[in-house]
Amino acid sequence: MTPVDPIRAEVVARYLLGVTEEMSAALMRTAFSPNIKERGDCSTAVFDHLGNVVALPQRVPIHLGSMVGVVQAVLERFPRQEIRPGDMFLANDPYNGGGSHLPDINVISPVFLGGEIVAYVACIAHHADVGGMVPGSEAAVCQSIFQEGLRIPPVRIVSAGQVNRDVFDILMLNSRTPDERAGDLRAQIAANTVGQRSVQALFERYGVAETQAIMAAYLDFTERRFAAAIAKVPPGRYEACEYLDGVEPGEKAAIRLVLTVGEGKLGFDFAGSAPQLAAARNIPLRALVATVYTVVKSLLDPDVPANSGYFRTMDISAPAGSVVGPVSPAAVGARSISCAVLGDVIAAALSQAIPDRALAGCGPHQLIVLAGTDPRTGGYYVNYETIAGAMGARAYQPGVDAVRVHASGSSNLPVEALEHAYPFLIERYALRKDSGGAGRHRGGQGVVRDYRALGDDTVLSLSSERQNVPAAGMAGGADGALGEFILNPGTPEERRLPPAAAEIRLRRNDVLRVCTPGAGGYGPPG
Repeated sequence: MTPVDPIRAEVVARYLLGVTEEMSAALMRTAFSPNIKERGDCSTAVFDHLGNVVALPQRVPIHLGSMVGVVQAVLERFPRQEIRPGDMFLANDPYNGGGSHLPDINVISPVFLGGEIVAYVACIAHHADVGGMVPGSEAAVCQSIFQEGLRIPPVRIVSAGQVNRDVFDILMLNSRTPDERAGDLRAQIAANTVGQRSVQALFERYGVAETQAIMAAYLDFTERRFAAAIAKVPPGRYEACEYLDGVEPGEKAAIRLVLTVGEGKLGFDFAGSAPQLAAARNIPLRALVATVYTVVKSLLDPDVPANSGYFRTMDISAPAGSVVGPVSPAAVGARSISCAVLGDVIAAALSQAIPDRALAGCGPHQLIVLAGTDPRTGGYYVNYETIAGAMGARAYQPGVDAVRVHASGSSNLPVEALEHAYPFLIERYALRKDSGGAGRHRGGQGVVRDYRALGDDTVLSLSSERQNVPAAGMAGGADGALGEFILNPGTPEERRLPPAAAEIRLRRNDVLRVCTPGAGGYGPPG
């Protein structure tokens, strides 16, 4: 084995992380959709020649799971000897493409040097519409993945440097907003091109053998560091349970976890979780592992590098056909909101083991999709938007207001960008007063945001959690406030909308109020 200089290893590791940031900047600057260029709903990564994640900025943590498996998904379909310089691959399917839901499209590119694949780069971008039964390709009421849009196994989107027009045109034809999709997909190709060049330059500088040895050593270092963090956790067996909203009003679907802490290892067993739902709340494999990896990292060692090294310290099992192990054709589109509840389960189990770092229940983001014809242009638009919830109180400090939690990422769409791009007027945008649970440390407060429709044919789809089961307080702290969707608040026409819905029609000047859930408090008040 090639000896590794630790200083050079750190330089290389930081260089590769810089490459991912460079890729992210290129993607966000050249994307067409506000969802990517303004909200930053995208991620980038560098992999070694075996497909292990080496560098990953945790911009959107739920993308981490797709990054873990996406290169393997490509190699299962395309033998290495069939991959040529200038090829790029595209995939999104949770069951056959290493994805976690269909709007998240992965673009994967090999990095060649001297005719040999020495590494891979990849990016994920959330496309605002990839077909399906509702604009935005996402609504919790979807009952099958076939209702959620175009499913893509690993396919070549670029062949020997040339865009594959056949694949490209199929993608465009299956979107309600093809011009935006074309711009976003070309931005992904550009971002990967930037990454390929920078990674190739690194290998040219240090040589293939030394660079690959450094990558392997860095993964080993990360594993050892995280195993040391686990070793500080009291060994034992810890159990927790939380509930997703079910299909029918008042129905709940359990997520059960048995956490086993051993010597430098963590075991996560989700046996006993509810059967998969006939709704898009199910959590596929890649979303499950992303949430586990992210929550554990944040509680045990937030500064450990986000790479495949620390993934090795965890074993995860989930029963097939459950809400955390769905099988095709189960719908999974709203998985990121469900993962906030999953994150609470993981945090609750770990909080028993490390009470000085305990975390109360969190308020997840809420999802709205607004679509219709823009009266200013006559063009069709799809506004896919998630609005932040709140973080639970800690054993030592209050919760954080208006923030995404656990595996969620990206930003709220700025008011100015939203009103520029879409026919809506934002009449209120504020913290949701008193939504955080009371306690010695108060839970974080959610957000309230009012949208006035300026078009005549607006349709609205909704997905949420924590509108039936609140974010739990801990150690005597109070629960957070439930989330709500309200139409025309403060008028004779006021009505509460369901927590999951598809294509509710809005009239011109109707007002939609989104109230995201508050988080749980910690400790008894007073």
